[in-house]
Amino acid sequence: MKQTITRRRAISFIILAAAASTIAACNGQNASTGPEVKAESPRTAEPEAATSTASAVPEQNPTASPTEVARQATIVAVESTPTGTQATTTSEPKSKDDAEPTPVVPEVQLVPLSDDEKGRADRWNSSGWKTDFSRKTIDLRDVKSGGPPRDGIPPIRDPRFMTMAEGDEFFDDREPVIAVELNGQARAYPLQILTWHEIVNDVVGGEPVIVTFCPLCNTALTFSRTVGDRTFSFGTSGNLRASNLIMWDRETESWWQQATGNAIAGEMVGSRLTFLPSAIVSWAVFKATFPDADVLSRDTGFRRSYGSNPYSGYDTTEGSPFLFDGELDDRLRPIDRVVTVTVGDGDVAYPYTELEVQKVIHDTVGGKDIVVFWAAGTVSALDRGTISQSRDIGGTGVFFPVLDGVRLTFSSRDDGIFDEETGSEWNVLGLAVSGPNEGKRLEPVVHADHLWFSWAAFKPDTRIFRAG
Repeated sequence: MKQTITRRRAISFIILAAAASTIAACNGQNASTGPEVKAESPRTAEPEAATSTASAVPEQNPTASPTEVARQATIVAVESTPTGTQATTTSEPKSKDDAEPTPVVPEVQLVPLSDDEKGRADRWNSSGWKTDFSRKTIDLRDVKSGGPPRDGIPPIRDPRFMTMAEGDEFFDDREPVIAVELNGQARAYPLQILTWHEIVNDVVGGEPVIVTFCPLCNTALTFSRTVGDRTFSFGTSGNLRASNLIMWDRETESWWQQATGNAIAGEMVGSRLTFLPSAIVSWAVFKATFPDADVLSRDTGFRRSYGSNPYSGYDTTEGSPFLFDGELDDRLRPIDRVVTVTVGDGDVAYPYTELEVQKVIHDTVGGKDIVVFWAAGTVSALDRGTISQSRDIGGTGVFFPVLDGVRLTFSSRDDGIFDEETGSEWNVLGLAVSGPNEGKRLEPVVHADHLWFSWAAFKPDTRIFRAG
């Protein structure tokens, strides 16, 4: 009953918000809905210079809350032509005509296109998508518009970077960043920027990668953007499935699920992006671990209120999350944070509520020993209107507990993480900061920090770790 009321209330909000927006646009002014965050929504803000046709999203209140703005956009902007505004790097094909030959994709069990789905597919194709929707592994009726059109939340295709010292001018020590380190090169991607763009196409340590963040699921995932011998460039489709970001590639216009890395519709169905290790940690921890690294610059080519949170209060909402109408797994609350790990056939979720107490958890997943670290000092990107003023939720890291062939046992004491074998102290990025092992690092395990509802939607058979 509670979910039914919530959905009815959401529908009412959609209608009222759309009406307010339309009236305001006709009057040549913004509708005032009086929410907390004084920032344009990432789903409607305009770039500095558009290089294609304007999106169908109407003018929005720059002070509107994220859910209200997204609901307004949902009414009027189902799909439209691409609104990409950033130039791609010269090393990437810019269209299907000059793309490399399509790689052979694995055979996969396709889901037949029903009559209901064909209507949707026809509408998407008539709006400009070249995706082959007859090749799919999902029910297209599960796809929902998140509000903006394709690349209405603009991906960053030509990222610029700053030094650590320059980053200190813009980022608070407790602010969350996505930490990526490959082949000796480390970079930080602050969530105050990713919240507004969701995808960064980059090259780290010589590896073409995409760094992604879905605010509605709190899911930060990093992938190789090379499949076979082909490198892809990714954008935001404007669509969601189970409230999770659906990405698209410019080369084949296939659709990809961010939570799983799978191609779910189009030519590349059957392919899966390779996950790469990354972690959400504080700016302070990243600086201490990688003092000579780079940080993503706020000079993105777009006007955005970097540092503000357009999803204020999202991670404290009760009931069904925005644009999610699937079955909720009631083993945890929908918006509970979990650290998730998949090794082999094993899927495990470690609730933050357990981690905040234990701080260190040893476990075995898919036959492999792992250790999960938690440390205070990282704030939520989805709490207060200003990210740096948000509540402390902590940061996490997951590692194989073996160093130089020796199996280590970790424990938390005196507000730090120590190994029992040498007494060395370790930080949440797996760096020994003092003791005999100082300067050494543990091998990271691919993991992610999800909101529970999202992980459970894609991994319903997951095991939840419980102490004792």
